[in-house]
Amino acid sequence: MTLAATAATAHPGFLSPTGIEIAFVLVGIATLGATLITVTTKQLVHAALWLVVALGGLAVEYLLLTAEFIAWVQVLIYVGSVVVLLLFGLMLTKAPIGPSPDADSGNRWAALGVAVAAVAALVWVVVDAFRTTWIDLDGPAHGSTEATGAFLFRHWVLPFEALSVLLLAALVGAIVLSRKRSKEQS
Repeated sequence: MTLAATAATAHPGFLSPTGIEIAFVLVGIATLGATLITVTTKQLVHAALWLVVALGGLAVEYLLLTAEFIAWVQVLIYVGSVVVLLLFGLMLTKAPIGPSPDADSGNRWAALGVAVAAVAALVWVVVDAFRTTWIDLDGPAHGSTEATGAFLFRHWVLPFEALSVLLLAALVGAIVLSRKRSKEQS
């Protein structure tokens, strides 16, 4: 077997994707669709529910990349906590449940331009950074739960704590706003 034939069988490339790669792309397209619906819907509760679908799609992507710990953290923290907190905030502030006419600021073209520029920059950076990197999905996982957890809590403790304080402040703010409105009405 020649060196070129060995290299071709080691990394099949884009012309012969595996089932995992096809699933990754399909779940990515579904997740992208859910995120587009999240930011374009005029009903806040529907936006929160589509956010659950988008965050769940990201968790499936992590599972396909053999990062089970990060996938379950995604489900527990973002889907289980952040979205529930968002829905509680909507309920406590008595936000409108139906279509909101003030949900559209009229800056759709400017927002679309910024979004396209951000996506183009992100794609360029990721492709440039990982141009020659291949992930062997058939081999053993490179990071264990213990190593991933140790890395996250060694280097990312401050952002995790800052996020928890921010979420607590948002919940307390929603309660204060709902109490003020109920006192003003009575």
